[in-house]
Amino acid sequence: MWNQTNVSRVLGIDYPILQGPFGGNLSSVKLVSTVSNLGGMGGYGAYMLTPDEIIALDRELKQATAKPYNINLWISDTDFPAGEVSEEQFAKAAALVKPFFDEVGAPLPAKPKAYPSRFENQVDALLAAKPPVFSFIFGLPSQTILEDFRKKGIKLIGNATTLDEAIALDNAGVDVIIASGFEAGGHRPSFLESPEASLTGTFVLVQQIREKVKTPVVAAGGIADARGVAAAFTLGAEGVQIGTAFLATEESGASEYHRNLLRSDAARYTTLTKVSTGRLGRGIRSRYTESIAGHNDELLPFPLQNQFIVPLRKAATEAQQYDLIMFWGGQIASVLKHTSAKKLFETIVEEVPGYLK
Repeated sequence: MWNQTNVSRVLGIDYPILQGPFGGNLSSVKLVSTVSNLGGMGGYGAYMLTPDEIIALDRELKQATAKPYNINLWISDTDFPAGEVSEEQFAKAAALVKPFFDEVGAPLPAKPKAYPSRFENQVDALLAAKPPVFSFIFGLPSQTILEDFRKKGIKLIGNATTLDEAIALDNAGVDVIIASGFEAGGHRPSFLESPEASLTGTFVLVQQIREKVKTPVVAAGGIADARGVAAAFTLGAEGVQIGTAFLATEESGASEYHRNLLRSDAARYTTLTKVSTGRLGRGIRSRYTESIAGHNDELLPFPLQNQFIVPLRKAATEAQQYDLIMFWGGQIASVLKHTSAKKLFETIVEEVPGYLK
């Protein structure tokens, strides 16, 4: 049976289909529980949550599903943990976005302040909550942290954008490795080299990792239907992670406009840029992204850039000037068909065997 793989056995799920864990309030308990209850594994991006919020979230998830689910954290959740950016750097970043603030009639915010990483406090909360699976991006936790999770029976999933990162994760003893190709929407979770130097495509990356690594591999990026799942399995993946297709469903935390945009012709045009948060990520092109393209070096570091333009996103949303916002999405968006996560999942499960004959 195609669904009986090392990934499904290790994670204790019926089908090795993982829902990408979205950050920025795009995840939802409803989406996670829908995918998990159908036999896959839902995922929730919790990097923005406080420890108390993580514990409350886990309680909600346990009430919504008795099946395995995944809570995801960012190991590196700030690129500027101490001090402040210079006035000169802030002036350059402010000059780039001021015309957009003026356009929506919003005042330019003051210089945002850096804050220390919250990862270790979030880890403590996650250990107390004991979700079935902990996945992480932007790095590799210490062996002490990994062992703490193992002692509680929590499975570990790491994300790799290069073969070297996969080897590092394999050496650390994670249970599953996500091979994250550059086609994927959202941030590029690279940690050994810069994201700009870590842009291998999903299907090449899967083959590279399978040649050198024993840990089960899940393909992520550019997969939205049964044909993509079958292609990933043919090349050596033992599971898939689907992000954009689930993000576009009614069960996700995305706004109605965002979901409709992902299923529109505009979603054919995506870009890898830092203009939204200060870290490289893929989203749908907009007037905002194209106007600031080529100015990555003048932006504030993550998460200061993100904090700085929050008022712009809010004002643009209220004014329905959506071309002043970048909405996350992967390159596969133009083939999306389903508005229901349940229908999407069931269609994939039904159709995959036909492509694997």
